[in-house]
Amino acid sequence: MRRALILAVLLATSAHSQTQTDTPSPMTKPAYPETRRVDVVEEQFGVKVADPYRWLENDVRNDSEVAAWVAAENRVTDAYLATLPGRAAFRARIKQLFDYERFGVPQKKGGAYFYMHNSGLQNQAVLFVRDSAEGQGRVLIDPNGWSADGATALSEWAPSEDGRYLLYAIQDGGTDWRTAKLLDVATGKDTGDTVHGMKFALSAAWAKDGSGFFYARYPDVAADAKYQALNENHKIYFHRIGTAESADRLVYETPAEPKRSHYPQVTDDGRWLVITTSEGTDDRYQITLIDLHDPKWTPRTLIAGLENSWSLAGNQGTKFYWTTNKGAPRVKVVTMDVAAPNPQPHELIAEDAATLEGAGIIGGALIASYLVDARTEIRRFALDGTPLGALPLPGIGTASGFGGDPDDPETFFAYTSFNEPTTIYRYNVATGETTPWARPKLLFDPAGFAVEQRFYASKDGTRVPMFVVRKKGTSGPAPTLLYAYGGFGISLTPGFSASRLAWIEQGGVLAVANIRGGGEYGKAWHDGGRLANKQNSFDDFIAAGEYLIADGITGKGQLAIQGGSNGGLLIGAVVNQRPELFAAALPAVGVMDMLRFDRWTAGRYWVDDYGKPSEEADFRRLYAYSPYHNVRSGVAYPAILASTADTDDRVVPGHTFKYTAAIQAAEIGDKPHLVRIETRAGHGSGKPTDKIIEEAADLWAFAAKWTGLEVKQR
Repeated sequence: MRRALILAVLLATSAHSQTQTDTPSPMTKPAYPETRRVDVVEEQFGVKVADPYRWLENDVRNDSEVAAWVAAENRVTDAYLATLPGRAAFRARIKQLFDYERFGVPQKKGGAYFYMHNSGLQNQAVLFVRDSAEGQGRVLIDPNGWSADGATALSEWAPSEDGRYLLYAIQDGGTDWRTAKLLDVATGKDTGDTVHGMKFALSAAWAKDGSGFFYARYPDVAADAKYQALNENHKIYFHRIGTAESADRLVYETPAEPKRSHYPQVTDDGRWLVITTSEGTDDRYQITLIDLHDPKWTPRTLIAGLENSWSLAGNQGTKFYWTTNKGAPRVKVVTMDVAAPNPQPHELIAEDAATLEGAGIIGGALIASYLVDARTEIRRFALDGTPLGALPLPGIGTASGFGGDPDDPETFFAYTSFNEPTTIYRYNVATGETTPWARPKLLFDPAGFAVEQRFYASKDGTRVPMFVVRKKGTSGPAPTLLYAYGGFGISLTPGFSASRLAWIEQGGVLAVANIRGGGEYGKAWHDGGRLANKQNSFDDFIAAGEYLIADGITGKGQLAIQGGSNGGLLIGAVVNQRPELFAAALPAVGVMDMLRFDRWTAGRYWVDDYGKPSEEADFRRLYAYSPYHNVRSGVAYPAILASTADTDDRVVPGHTFKYTAAIQAAEIGDKPHLVRIETRAGHGSGKPTDKIIEEAADLWAFAAKWTGLEVKQR
């Protein structure tokens, strides 16, 4: 989440249920709503840039014209989706596949085990606590009664060291804003302690004595600007249990650098507060240290410069263990004596051919997670750096978790793959034994699906990995869904999706391409797909589509493409560049206006990956691929179903609104070019299960129609 950071008029509740009197055929071009054009032309570096749909940037809560446009677009989209024969079958099967128990990785504090659990079709997962690892769980927080539509979520939570209290965050309607409250674990009742102003996540760290917690927040924002205003002036406070929020102690701020963000962490021994400072989405941090034994809590800059990544793996007294990419693009482990007059890092575990994603001290040893061709490998090291061997995993997949205290005899981790839902494992540090702690009961046979990894050549010859998943017996060419992200150093690794499985069961193929811009191969892979190299991401994705067709996995007219957020930008850009290659496109919550993205909410962080529209060299690159500005009239486009949500305050919905208006106004063929706008939802997190099922059914039915996938009733 740190990377993700550094990544009113409401719609009528009936908007999605309304249909037009004349139901269109799925092969007929829909009658789109009229969208008002405005005469907005701004000159930038000698280029006259038209922005005829500028008014669609306005917040739907505060602008009745935007609200009316949204309702009209949803009516057209809903009427069209109602004609698709596969929609009901997908909805029914996805609902069946979602109906299984799901567990989160437990956190152990004070001898108690805290974990999330969803019985299957609950809109929101429920927080449980156990008195022992194998004991009976009891409900601690059930958010399913918080709102009638299930869209108010329990987001992040953190128990105190002794397990007496639990700090938890509430996320309403998908917004990135959080309200945090405190719960007495024994009684299950709130203490009355409340803090506001957190955004993106519960950025908090408990004092080890349980007296209170450190947390990061933004200043209050006016209600009418809450979902669009830039996020600046991040500060760290300390809240003492039983006191008013107004009495919270300011611990750290950088008023001369309002764009900097700060994240607190308390060392396992309780001695030190470690503050990680960033200014964008890059892994470039400054580290500030506060000795909590000093009542003045005087901050000391430990690592200055915002030049490299630094992530604390743990400490033994004044000896700190860090992962860093300083001099190691694929990351290494170093130690540092913070008591030294001029602390310097000393290499402990050298950079490897694999990419080091993170490390922590558990049971007196370092447990390190590596990426090997986009799949997880777990390795153990003694605290002097001596290798202790790998921790066996069930297969080619993704493992995560491995939390706990340095002297803990156990840790827990989650394992998943494309054909395997998440299983939680308990790892005994002393014996090396791994045993299942929570394994789901399945409604399908994982052995019936094939997962393979392939490598293909991009336009410039770069070797790019891609996962291909299909039902055994599926032979090509078959309708295929190609997905990618390609930004901010975020890696795409194997993971289970009930909705994707429904696509594969019907004979469709899923392909996931690990294009440049991600972090699969460290900093160089990230750098290879951002800023001046952003076109490489698009070229890698286009090459993936060409490979799938050339190898007979799919055929011409059978390829659908999907991506969200930065991936939505990806889809918008490649459709403009190679519209004939794709049969259908599903861009979700995309960054579509590359000349104004930095003006809203978290957009200013993204200049690390995209560049600054206010600087000429960056402007020219951004303008050349901006999806909104490069729609090409006179060229036949694939069928497009864009999607966004009214409460998305990360990539504001105006991006998708303007893009939709542009593609509907352009002469780009008779295939449908629609937008699906969810209500009481945001960028994705906190979305209730029923909304997830409905959205997936709509997307797959649309993709099936335009790729020729014959959807059968099960």
